[in-house]
Amino acid sequence: MRVILIHAWLLTLCGFLAGCGAEWNNPYPAGDGGKNILYSAFTERPKHLDPVQSYSEDEAEFNAQVYEPPLQYHYLRRPYTLIPLAAEAVPRPRSVDAADRDVPADSPRVAYTLYEIRIRPGILYQPHPAFARDADGALLYHDLTRDDLKNVYSLRDFPRTGTRELTAEDYIYQIKRLAHPRLHSPIFGLMSEYIIGLKKFAGVLKAEDQALAATGGKSTWLDLSKTPLAGVELVDKYCYRIRIKGRYPQFAYWLAMNFFAPVPIEVDRFYAQPGMIEKNLTLDWYPVGTGPYMLTENNPNARMVLERNPNFRGEVYPDEGEAGDRAAGLLADAGQRIPFLDKVVFSREREGIPYWNKFLQGYYDFSGISSDSFDQAVRISVEGEASVSPEMKAKGIKLEASVGTATRYFAFNWLDPVVGGGQADAAARERAKKLRQAISIAIDWEEFISIFANGRGIPGQGPIPPGIFGFKAGSKGINPVVYDWVDGAPRRKSIEAAKKLLDEAGYPEGRDAKSGQPLVLYLDTTDRGPGDKPRLDWYRKQFAKLSIQLEIRGTDYNRFQEKVRKGAAQIFVWGWNADYPDPENFLFLFYTPQSRAKFQGENAANYSNPEYDRFFEQVKHMENGPTRQALIDRMLVILREDAPWSFGFHPKDYSLHHDWIANLKPNNMARNGIKYLKIDAQRREKMRVEWNRPVVWPLGVLLAVLVASAAPAVLSWRRRERALGRKQ
Repeated sequence: MRVILIHAWLLTLCGFLAGCGAEWNNPYPAGDGGKNILYSAFTERPKHLDPVQSYSEDEAEFNAQVYEPPLQYHYLRRPYTLIPLAAEAVPRPRSVDAADRDVPADSPRVAYTLYEIRIRPGILYQPHPAFARDADGALLYHDLTRDDLKNVYSLRDFPRTGTRELTAEDYIYQIKRLAHPRLHSPIFGLMSEYIIGLKKFAGVLKAEDQALAATGGKSTWLDLSKTPLAGVELVDKYCYRIRIKGRYPQFAYWLAMNFFAPVPIEVDRFYAQPGMIEKNLTLDWYPVGTGPYMLTENNPNARMVLERNPNFRGEVYPDEGEAGDRAAGLLADAGQRIPFLDKVVFSREREGIPYWNKFLQGYYDFSGISSDSFDQAVRISVEGEASVSPEMKAKGIKLEASVGTATRYFAFNWLDPVVGGGQADAAARERAKKLRQAISIAIDWEEFISIFANGRGIPGQGPIPPGIFGFKAGSKGINPVVYDWVDGAPRRKSIEAAKKLLDEAGYPEGRDAKSGQPLVLYLDTTDRGPGDKPRLDWYRKQFAKLSIQLEIRGTDYNRFQEKVRKGAAQIFVWGWNADYPDPENFLFLFYTPQSRAKFQGENAANYSNPEYDRFFEQVKHMENGPTRQALIDRMLVILREDAPWSFGFHPKDYSLHHDWIANLKPNNMARNGIKYLKIDAQRREKMRVEWNRPVVWPLGVLLAVLVASAAPAVLSWRRRERALGRKQ
């Protein structure tokens, strides 16, 4: 019996080895091989897909493919440029006085700005049960009971779907939803300051909702279409008008965000029915839009799937970009209809190592680069240029690098008596300024980028990052307080220059010239764990160059936020990511009325300079051009001299992709770029097979060992059988 079992096991192993020619670790169905599918991954599950609440990057990755606000960013042009999406054209703002008479945009009599948006006719929504109608034209699924939903677990369980044309009313309905009492829109506070009547509208809705709650409970649908909103007017079926208080040129950028995407009343009513929330049948779970893709599977613990919207009208790939785009092959598909992909599969990856390994195996088309895999993936030249490592190059993997529309910095609290600039005494203000300047020179951000960011960043010469109007490259764009221009590049001033400023500030060798006491400064941070120690030691080392003692005050995030909010932090590390690509979105971080401690604004350093404020009040309403640039230049001179920040660095975004992906260009403003991507699915399939051939020789060795170990038993059995045969 033992020999029979050994024979059977050996036969099974031989059969297994014979069948090992194909991929045995493919995580996708075999039937999907060679199909026009993009494979990506996500680490954090999206919390909100309802466009009124969604604001994070991980949510926009899905929403931006489904929803179509009026405007979008040009995929290839830089600086970032608004172009139409669902709208026929980028609206030209019209300035009027209190009597609605036209006035020049720069007139002090401007009371309102009007944005008239005309939507392209013929745009259809994705198929959805909210639009399904019976033979008489009545909506099929709008009077459901909990019993009707007993066997419904996803949208696929509704047998019928429908669609209808996009109209201007859908955009108006979504703007009203910004004030919905049962929802929390992160931009309601800001928009209520500009959109006429929005704050009052919110009060009316709240009262209506309370009345409904008293009679029908919270599940009762709140119909927003019945209540007018003064600042939004329907002009005709395809046109609506938004009335803004005063001037706010940056409002056009908000029209490219999903907050201003359309939500049809039928969808709002459909999802508001009793029992829907318990089934995860909500707009937060299943968005409904007119974009190129629709979310057909939402299992945020495993995978999420976007599929081509069969009702999508189609766009064309751009036929122009910036210098170098044509040579890079980014205009090869100019004029072709998009989207190119049929399906996008996002798999949940909680750990970085499996994500990275699957990318190397060809099962993910993109990958970020963690610190652990950076040295394996990237090489930095002597000139500081990044490229893929030879191992990655051999696999056809390519690197995309772009400077993010963000900044990281050290903030000096303007209200602090030592490092701040808010002192009444002019001499004290001058001392504090020179202290800040000295520290700004001493903090070697180039070294920080090299050590802690794997070279992924460029030192900041001011708050405005590349790609945003107002940024200047070269010698004209350096911070002359901190840098000199040497041999065609900025060079940080010497530590001797910093020490000279420190002496002038009254702290020779890091001691108060009057008291002789050592200068001790305090850095407030949320970094407290063992992994943070190298970075905190580095901070101390920078201040030690000036013989300044830096004390680290670590705390939890809530306590840290409270200290910053109250103006109780002396020095702290902070950052800012642009909401929209306008210099105002960075320059307002120094505007006195935005002081965090005084007015709960975004000026976390509480910086205040009346001259800067006067310039900002002019710049914030201006169109981009030479006059605006000249004013920005003067504002940057003030900031560099006052040094309310040590201008740290603008992060670089690095990502890897396989060479079977075409038309990939990083865009730090647009999130709807999937529709431009193209896949060579046949090449991907070929490379997957090549990279994932099973390594079977260890099994062959194991087979040989087993055969050798089994041979004595087989021979012994045969001898015993022959002996028994002779006896008989």
